[in-house]
Amino acid sequence: MRRAADKKLSSGAAIALARDGESAGLARFWVGCGAAGLALVGALAVRSVRADPAPAAADVVVTAQKSRETTLIDRKVYTVAKDVLSTSGTAADVFNNIPSVDVDADGVVSLRGDTNVTILVDGKPSAQFSGAAAGLSLQQFPAADIDRIEVMTNPPAQYKADGSAGVINIITKKSRKAGFSGGGQLNLGDKRRYVAGLNGDYNRGKLKLSAAINLRQDAKQRLVSDHRTATAPGADTPVVSQETIDEHFRRLIPQAKGEVDYAFNDRQSISLSLSHRELSGRRYFDQSDASQSPDGVPLSLARRHSDGYEWSADGAQALSFEQTLWRPDETLTVALRQSATHERERYAYADTDILPLAGLSHDHLHLSLDFVTTELSADYVLPMPGDRGLKLGYDYENDANAFDNRGDTVDPLSGALIDNSNITNHFRYRQQISALYGDYATPLGPWSLQSGVRVEQVDVATLQITGDVPGGDHYLRAYPSLNLDRLLSPSVKLALSLSRRVNRPDPQALNPFTDYQDIHNLRSGDAVLLPQDTWSYQAGVNVTGRALNYGLTGYYRFNRDSVTDVTRVVSADVLLITKANLPKSRDAGVEFDADGKLGRALSYSLSGDLFYDQIDATALGAAGLKSTLGLNTKASLDYRPTGADALQLSFSRTAQRLTPLGSVRAINLINFGYRRQVTPALSVVVTLSDALNGQRFERLVQTPGLNDVYVRHQLGQIGYAGLVYTFGSSAKAKKGGFDYDQ
Repeated sequence: MRRAADKKLSSGAAIALARDGESAGLARFWVGCGAAGLALVGALAVRSVRADPAPAAADVVVTAQKSRETTLIDRKVYTVAKDVLSTSGTAADVFNNIPSVDVDADGVVSLRGDTNVTILVDGKPSAQFSGAAAGLSLQQFPAADIDRIEVMTNPPAQYKADGSAGVINIITKKSRKAGFSGGGQLNLGDKRRYVAGLNGDYNRGKLKLSAAINLRQDAKQRLVSDHRTATAPGADTPVVSQETIDEHFRRLIPQAKGEVDYAFNDRQSISLSLSHRELSGRRYFDQSDASQSPDGVPLSLARRHSDGYEWSADGAQALSFEQTLWRPDETLTVALRQSATHERERYAYADTDILPLAGLSHDHLHLSLDFVTTELSADYVLPMPGDRGLKLGYDYENDANAFDNRGDTVDPLSGALIDNSNITNHFRYRQQISALYGDYATPLGPWSLQSGVRVEQVDVATLQITGDVPGGDHYLRAYPSLNLDRLLSPSVKLALSLSRRVNRPDPQALNPFTDYQDIHNLRSGDAVLLPQDTWSYQAGVNVTGRALNYGLTGYYRFNRDSVTDVTRVVSADVLLITKANLPKSRDAGVEFDADGKLGRALSYSLSGDLFYDQIDATALGAAGLKSTLGLNTKASLDYRPTGADALQLSFSRTAQRLTPLGSVRAINLINFGYRRQVTPALSVVVTLSDALNGQRFERLVQTPGLNDVYVRHQLGQIGYAGLVYTFGSSAKAKKGGFDYDQ
């Protein structure tokens, strides 16, 4: 049985980035002409394609245990909407339950061990999941808003080429039921944590309305330690130093969103969506820094206390128009989207130097970030007879970033504020991307083929205002993709794919200013970083059975110019962490996953990634090639003794990984959950996340002059108990697993 081609393919984007002045207008003119040409080709193709319907394939009925995972030609889809959606959960918790996807204590996502992942929402980029704020945004995104997750390690050309590891697409819930429906939830946790929310949908005729509000209060504690033995340049004797930090956060996070869809007729429709989320709260820490000689003689001792306040706001607006053309499901969609992230943080420090004795001093730090993404896209979809389909598209994206940091010290005699030039910095970043793409799907004998190419013109301009240091880059690249699959039998599918991907340096990684916020750990970027280039290949097989579903996938990735951290010794107790391009790296592995039932009431899932990494960091000071072999694993048990009760246990382990100058140790997590369906509309949910406080990030750096052990321990053991209530046309019992708060 051959799977029919997807007739509503997600829109992709094609971009042409303009240069300054007259060349900018000329570049946009030619890209616009290219987009118009593609649309014309598509329109002419309509006339030339025969309208005869494809012959109907014979029906094949397969009786099998339904899997939460669906394998399509270019992606794997994980359904989460039917799980027990504890309102204490976030997108980070959902990701941690997906094979080969991991999220650390700071919300950094990795796919097959690679952190260069592009996260989309409903197929489109968002500023909240870009740059330094991406991890925090993932930990704020409510799990209750998610319907399913799409994982694409070799995405088709309609999606942006960003992200060497691939694309993770969050598909949000959209009610299709007629009339009014909605729900409410309230969850209470330890340490005055709580999550509350209301949502409603109204669908009648041509009009669809949806809205939701959520309020979340969160509290976290983080313990940091840094033990190092370093020899300063030109010195003979090493110095042993230690830094410890006890950090506390308390955040209030309100969120609101709404969407309006209206169909003018059977061929034309318009959609408008708005969302806004804020974060505000207190953040304070106590820090201790000490150093001594190798024989134990004290050299320095200092204490620092910080009182801080943080605020951020994420907003997004999108307007799209869809026109059905001559044939059924032949559509042209034009969309305009803008998303923005704004952050403001302020900190007051009290510093006490004990050895050598220097008394008490005070200083301040103000951080500011503004990141705005604007995108205009046009996507054309042409279904054809015989399970064929064509997609053409154009996309223009403009990213504007502004970073403004300001520091000062308090004069001990007059109380006047004195500017601190070691912290005060203003940096601007602008990126314009113009792309054209084409994607074609067709049967090829017993195979289904999806092939395409995306061409992107990129212009990047940077300016470190402090010091007037400009920078930038301009390049034109083509990114091909190929996906093949074949049904060997009604229950066995074989899949092959390849793609070329890119990972562009983060804006802050391009800022060459040396930041002295932490005087023992300095940071700076590199204005001449190159984008990473990745070729990715994979082959896999998936089997659907009556009581067992399982799959096996082999993959290989070759990377050039990966952006990585490089640690250098500045003085005996001061390190500089900067950025550099890693010449070459390779990683390969075998993924496996299985899910099924053990008797009537118990079901299970098991997945893993047996990987091999090789890094060539000789240009960065490492001695020869480095390689490692490891196994990431995830497992869960779901026990349902009655139709109203569900108990779940889940475990995940992220194995040790290589870095250019060291390694990162393994992380283990265990979660528990219980759900009781009291009535068809009301359920009680209790969860305990990170039961053993396993969110412990440990990084080792070993070079001829440095031995450094950095540990960041997120105390993530969090308990929640709450109620979930649904009403209206969608009120009914839901079965499934649990989402946890990390």
